[in-house]
Amino acid sequence: MKTKKTIGLIGAIAILLTLSAACKNNGGSGEKILPSISGKAGEIAVVCSRGDWEAEPGNAIREIMAQDCPYLPQVEPLYTLFNVPTQSFSKIFEVHRNIIWLNIGENYPEAKMVLNNDVWAAPQTVVRFEAKDPGAAATLIRANAETLLAIFEQAERNRIIDSSREFEDLSIRKQVSQFIGGSPCFPTGYSIKKITSDFMWISNETTFTNQSILIYKYPYTSPQDLSAKALAEKRNEVTQENIPCTRENSYVIINPMIEPGYKSMKYKSLEFAEMRGLWEAYNDFMGGPYVSHSFVNPKTNEIIVLDAFVYAPKYPKRNYLRQVESILYSFEWDE
Repeated sequence: MKTKKTIGLIGAIAILLTLSAACKNNGGSGEKILPSISGKAGEIAVVCSRGDWEAEPGNAIREIMAQDCPYLPQVEPLYTLFNVPTQSFSKIFEVHRNIIWLNIGENYPEAKMVLNNDVWAAPQTVVRFEAKDPGAAATLIRANAETLLAIFEQAERNRIIDSSREFEDLSIRKQVSQFIGGSPCFPTGYSIKKITSDFMWISNETTFTNQSILIYKYPYTSPQDLSAKALAEKRNEVTQENIPCTRENSYVIINPMIEPGYKSMKYKSLEFAEMRGLWEAYNDFMGGPYVSHSFVNPKTNEIIVLDAFVYAPKYPKRNYLRQVESILYSFEWDE
């Protein structure tokens, strides 16, 4: 199932993990205690001159980090960017969660990218680009696009997973583990909405939002079971049977007008098929984004599907989806 793009992403994540391990603060009694980060989720401060921000280096960063977030019903950027002129960088910005810093000039004859974690705050991610002129900086940024995306995606994901672990509802973990032999980390606020012999629905609901994770299992017969077509058909079957809508004769399906994205992934030791797309309610006015991870349980020879979806008609959905997707990435088999 692997594609060149997928292999490239795996390589980028491997680079990221290597860099992160090299850049962590050393432990011990002399370790500096850092303040907590500030800033909104999905936000990046770009430190550079106004001229560079409005010229080619800034254009390169926007092309990569502010491109449209895929498979959302409204246009939203992958990250929200704002420029901090270098001379204006102060303690207020030092504690921001995500920082891209451009050093451009004759003092930087070697073009390079440097990752640093927890420079002024924790858990903070700072990526520095150094180059002799704006053209070289833009070339360097574009050459490292995949790695740059992986760095900040992993940083945002880790923060959500760490928070989920800190405030985990262990009662949900126990029931999910009994169901499939492992579990993601569900933070306080989630509750089990429905459970059958082969299906679980776990959701975090407010007046105007619903972040849900569906977990279902079924026999694995061949690699074709993990194809895009088979997974889409199974999802439609499961949601039609288990997810009610507000109108009679309505049911949840994958949006038939937009083909879902599909790729083979590996995260830590787990190999899975990722699907990403839009769901809608047939004969009703509901819809939103979803993402799923599907893999085989080697002990039971069953396909396990972890499917996260968002319903938030009044709000942007990027951050809501990133939150539930990060929960999927926290999945671990029982020991």
